[in-house]
Amino acid sequence: MALLCLNKITLSYEDNVVIKDASFSLDGGDFACVVGANGSGKSTLVKAILGLIKPAAGTIEYGDGLEQSKIGYLPQETRPDNNFPATVEEIVLTGCLGHMKMHPFYCRSERKHVKKSLRTLGIESLAKKSFMDLSGGQKQKVLLARSLSATEKLLILDEPSNNLDHDSRKKFYQTLIKLNQSGLTIIMITHDLDADDLIGNKIISINEGVVKITTTKEFLRGLGR
Repeated sequence: MALLCLNKITLSYEDNVVIKDASFSLDGGDFACVVGANGSGKSTLVKAILGLIKPAAGTIEYGDGLEQSKIGYLPQETRPDNNFPATVEEIVLTGCLGHMKMHPFYCRSERKHVKKSLRTLGIESLAKKSFMDLSGGQKQKVLLARSLSATEKLLILDEPSNNLDHDSRKKFYQTLIKLNQSGLTIIMITHDLDADDLIGNKIISINEGVVKITTTKEFLRGLGR
């Protein structure tokens, strides 16, 4: 079974249908970029996958042991208040909330998740530093580490490079590619159709409520590139 399978999903707000009869699946190890015009339903689609909104019709199935509560998610606006004196370790720990179930305090298993996420991203040395003292690129890596602490199978990112300069964005994408190569499945919303920003192997495009999935090569060929 696929890691994620959408079957004839319809998503709407009140009487406004945003996405209609969408069906596609992703396998473990896929890296899918979600593209479409502003307001086309990109964020709505990932919110449905996360269970933040309920489909008006259709079903979403999760395979290979994936649990909806253990999907890592990096939304567009995730930056903690720069004046809030939290350490990197404290921020990344909050990504473990979905693992905690009934116990109210962080324990050894959650702290192991945090150390693994920091080590994976090469930012262990930042653990005790204040988040507000970091550079923009470092802050985005910390927020990515927080999302990684929530999952071992599926990571969803909503336009994660919006506030990064060119060099920081390039390094951030290199990090995502390495994570994907290690076996993590990734869904990333992007507004940019430059080939350098379409770094996954698949494209999920949304146009006037219609969702299509294709390989990145086929999508770029359709754009004449």
